Amino acid sequence: MRILLFTGKGGVGKTTVAAATAALAARQGLRTIVLSTDPAHSLGDAFEAELGDEPVELADRLHGQQLDARTRLETAWGDVRQYVVEVLQWAGADAVEAEELSVVPGLDEVFALSDIKTCADSGRYDLVVVDCAPTAETIRLLSLPDVLAWYMQRVFPAQRTLTRAVRPILARATNVPVADDGVFASVRRFYSRLDGVRELLTDASVTTARLVVNPERLVVAEARRTATYLSLFGYHVDAVIANRLLPDAVSDPWFEEWKRLQKEQMEVVEESFAPVPVLRAELAPEELAGAERLAEFAAELHGDRDPAGCFHEGAPFEVRAEGERLVMSLHLPFAAGGDVDLAESDGEVLVAVGPYRRAIMLPDSLVRRRVAGARMVADRLEIEFVED
Repeated sequence: MRILLFTGKGGVGKTTVAAATAALAARQGLRTIVLSTDPAHSLGDAFEAELGDEPVELADRLHGQQLDARTRLETAWGDVRQYVVEVLQWAGADAVEAEELSVVPGLDEVFALSDIKTCADSGRYDLVVVDCAPTAETIRLLSLPDVLAWYMQRVFPAQRTLTRAVRPILARATNVPVADDGVFASVRRFYSRLDGVRELLTDASVTTARLVVNPERLVVAEARRTATYLSLFGYHVDAVIANRLLPDAVSDPWFEEWKRLQKEQMEVVEESFAPVPVLRAELAPEELAGAERLAEFAAELHGDRDPAGCFHEGAPFEVRAEGERLVMSLHLPFAAGGDVDLAESDGEVLVAVGPYRRAIMLPDSLVRRRVAGARMVADRLEIEFVED
């Protein structure tokens, strides 16, 4: 059983690459479903088919589904939302403002992602391909189950008991809305729906993420930030897909500057994401649509690689706390301590190993700190950060 998450900046061709990978895997014999959790669904357009909230057969061994996140949000979060609306109206917000403010941004995407576990547990599929929303926030919000588990185990029972006790008193003293049993039941349904999702998606033997980029400076910068937070929260990137490269056959002088800039950015991609492999896809001469054409595109992209395989094992780095210090641990096989040089620059750590250099974009928790030291421990470089 394999799960592939495709993410990237909007407009880079993420949906096309995800759909193509699913189409090729199905052609090669895997029972495959491709899911869209992007609120601006375009997966159906890629397959030239009508997709909805239930799986639709697109080809032999291939199904597609565009998840209706709003329906799931109302089912599991409706009572909580209504309670928040009542509190906001009591505080002075008008009806429209209260309705808009009651929906937590990103929650609908998290609910949609919980359907991945449903597909994985069904036994109907060998491969689940997920076309994620075009933002790293979708992935970062998957830390929510851990926070919610802590709340459900330590705070939820006591809070529910306390609310039942003070509800009659507050009802006589003030007209502020007090959460009833329906609200707590809604929180319980919310927790149950997300239970196990993070564990499944951070299991590198099952789930890996693939970043889709165009060779453009802003796109590459966002992809690097996304990779940083994927690693920070325990998700594993096994490939980067550089999409829409100008082919060598394009020789018009007007494109020479574009080709030079693309080459420059591809060097940044190779340097920044190493040792994760970078797959290259040239700009197609026509629109890619339909299962057959998508599968052909994916075959050219993957070459001899199994599209459902794991192209790289291990996370680029991990961060752990040691007292008041935070330690970033990088895997640098075959590097001796004397071979490694280290520098900081503009929110990045620059690591040089012999003739090779790598720039790692730091998460916000480390940008605010300074490097206090570094050491090699076996095949890992450990960098200590302290409060500045």
